[in-house]
Amino acid sequence: MRHKPTHQPITRREALCKMGAGFGMLSLASLLGDTIARADAPSDKASWMIQEPGFKPRAKHVIFLFMNGGLSQIDSFDHKPVLEKYHGQPMPGGDLQHERKTGSLMKSPFSFKKYGQSGKEVSEIFPHLGECVDDMCFVHSVFTEIPNHEPALLMMNTGANFAGRPSMGSWMTYGLGSENKNLPGFVVLCPEVPTTVGPPLWGSAFLSAVHQGTYVSDKVDKVDFDPKALIANIHNDGFDLKDQRKELDLLEQLDQLNMKSAPGAAHDSQLEATIGAMETAYRMQTEAPDVFDVRKESDAVLKMYGEGSTARGCLTAARLIERGVRVVQIYYAKGDPWDHHFDIEMHRRTAHDSDQPFAALIKDLKARGLFEDTIIVAGSEFGRTPVVEMGSGFNGGQTHNGRDHNPHGFTMWLAGGGIKPGFTYGATDEFGWKAIDKPVHVHDIHATILYLLGIDHTKLTYRYSGRDYRLTDVSGNVIHDIIA
Repeated sequence: MRHKPTHQPITRREALCKMGAGFGMLSLASLLGDTIARADAPSDKASWMIQEPGFKPRAKHVIFLFMNGGLSQIDSFDHKPVLEKYHGQPMPGGDLQHERKTGSLMKSPFSFKKYGQSGKEVSEIFPHLGECVDDMCFVHSVFTEIPNHEPALLMMNTGANFAGRPSMGSWMTYGLGSENKNLPGFVVLCPEVPTTVGPPLWGSAFLSAVHQGTYVSDKVDKVDFDPKALIANIHNDGFDLKDQRKELDLLEQLDQLNMKSAPGAAHDSQLEATIGAMETAYRMQTEAPDVFDVRKESDAVLKMYGEGSTARGCLTAARLIERGVRVVQIYYAKGDPWDHHFDIEMHRRTAHDSDQPFAALIKDLKARGLFEDTIIVAGSEFGRTPVVEMGSGFNGGQTHNGRDHNPHGFTMWLAGGGIKPGFTYGATDEFGWKAIDKPVHVHDIHATILYLLGIDHTKLTYRYSGRDYRLTDVSGNVIHDIIA
């Protein structure tokens, strides 16, 4: 007896498993791990946006300049003349009992100079930023809990000192989305994938994967300025846009079949995010080659930023913000390049690479009319000690000219986007060791940035595993004194 065939709609997974002997599913599975561009998903909007926040946003975009490794506050923007007086003497109160063995107080090898109407003292290694102090706000009393790179990096980037929480950029795109659907809402720039932690610093964790940061190299050595050399697979000579559009339409149809065949079923957010990523990657082909091509800038602008990957990253950030990208984060380099345990004089090199581009970014955003809409945040995961570091046991305790990690009091600076210009907030003790006046936790920095974007940090939440999570965890206060 022959049975009449029945035609039941199949799910996306079933179709991908069956088509091409399962190779479709293998291809899709490989995409799930890629850090390609993420599109904004209508099904994953922040519930707090249903109500008005009750205050007017001051900014639309954020650029985070990250000097990973640990910028020394007392050798950059937090001048401590008392270190010159007591150079070579023991720190009052005895050994700091820190991560590594430390010795006597050590003065900064760099001279300081007053700049601008505010008279802010800035180290000789940041002369270009010195010229911009009247546009900047210095917070000298930032602190965090743990003196190791990994937890401190995670705290500064995700609001938690362990992996598994959404990054600051992910929270922002979750709450606000992006103003340009042809580009990712959150872009991360670095010559190579930053370690010590890497992708968890810009991951979306339990938020939808559409909010994960998109990493793009800003490397300049061994690579020309052609954006096709920076963004893998941005162009395919053998697979044009029309063919790609057909493939995406097929995926959308399969998705609809799945929804019809299993109404009310659990939403497959990971697969949805991957399809959304394909959509954004498709659209990026028309706009990304243009926005990442800094050769289109004038010679004057290129000269203003200078050379090197940080210069390219800062200029690219301005171009991305100009096209509506919500958040751009720029890391100096992979590893911990500012981590100068052995010789603080090495700050000269890293500061030289950063000073001119950072200052140029401030000037360029003002010229483009974007400064008032963009918050520039700059800092490290922690600061450095005012005492000299002693060598570890394996090299006989030899004295060096460097400084150890210091999470107890360090400096961050902010500019634009409603930040009070030419202003200094908080203070460390006379040696630059610990925040003693108006201490500012990392959660307070995050809460203030969200506030300037028009977000109440206590209401931007996501329910996961039985509790409501937020960027500032269960604490954080807006620093109203630094808001213009």
